[in-house]
Amino acid sequence: MNHEPDSIPDEKALILLLAGFLGSGKTTLLKRILSWETDLSDSVVLVNEFGDIGIDGALLKDSGSDVIELTSGCICCTLSADLQRSLKDIWNRFRPKRIFIESSGVADPAAIVTALREPLLMRSMRLSKVITVLDADFWEAREVFGPLFYSQLEMADLILLNKIDTQEKEKIPQYLKEMHEVLPDTQVVPTIRCNIDPDTLWTDADVQKRFERKPTHVFKEILLEGEVPHGSDGPHGHHEDDRNDEHTGNFVTFSFQDRGEMDESCFKQFVAALPWELFRMKGPVRFKENTMLINFVGGRSEWVPWEGDEETRLAFIGWDVDAAATLKKLKECLIDL
Repeated sequence: MNHEPDSIPDEKALILLLAGFLGSGKTTLLKRILSWETDLSDSVVLVNEFGDIGIDGALLKDSGSDVIELTSGCICCTLSADLQRSLKDIWNRFRPKRIFIESSGVADPAAIVTALREPLLMRSMRLSKVITVLDADFWEAREVFGPLFYSQLEMADLILLNKIDTQEKEKIPQYLKEMHEVLPDTQVVPTIRCNIDPDTLWTDADVQKRFERKPTHVFKEILLEGEVPHGSDGPHGHHEDDRNDEHTGNFVTFSFQDRGEMDESCFKQFVAALPWELFRMKGPVRFKENTMLINFVGGRSEWVPWEGDEETRLAFIGWDVDAAATLKKLKECLIDL
């Protein structure tokens, strides 16, 4: 028998909802998350795949996470009440810090988000992020899909454009540009086998904005009509340039380090002009008045005060990015003292 929580907990469980069509890579993403070194012993996985668990039992055992299955229906419709009951039961039994919900490939995230607004649930847990895994092939053939496809994208805080290794290289920047133009508030990260770094996943989205967002289907109309809306090496330190890049397929990683001060206005213009295929930049940046930690993911950036060493130390990840050109632009923001 389930018991309702007696009081509001000091710390609510965080819910991460994984959405996406069948075969897009949701299970691959979940397996990858559970293989990270992060301690997930206080996590629970809730799976809804119409009787197909879609989870490697050995991997789950190794992770120390508990697995709950909801089968023979979809949690966004026929099993919505079961989802709410299961989440309450999970809270009473495990008091987890995180709950991963792997939804069915035919589930509408909008309906699941509505179910998560049930008052008793909101006393003990909160939605941290909606992550939609999108097979790159599906974006190419988006005209043939219905409202569910668009809702899965519109409701996402983070979209993983997955399986990009199956596409022609020159198509990826085109896809990223198109997606950012029709989904300007959504982070989009291209991936192969859902390979992302933990920081990208754990960062919270705007919860209130998530609850208030509703699919407009303007996105669908835009796509179907084919109309897209317009929305110096200094003396200060050591620079790591593209000669030290690490390449995996067409992914490029490179870094920049310098103890000199950056012009803040110039740096903000540099960030605003980054190409869509440069989807990750993180590290402290030293300005004249302070040093800030910059976390840039999929077209959006977050700035927080940095208490460590006063230097600029940035790491970049991109898809077929011209590292040398990017670093050249960045170096132009150094103040020549």
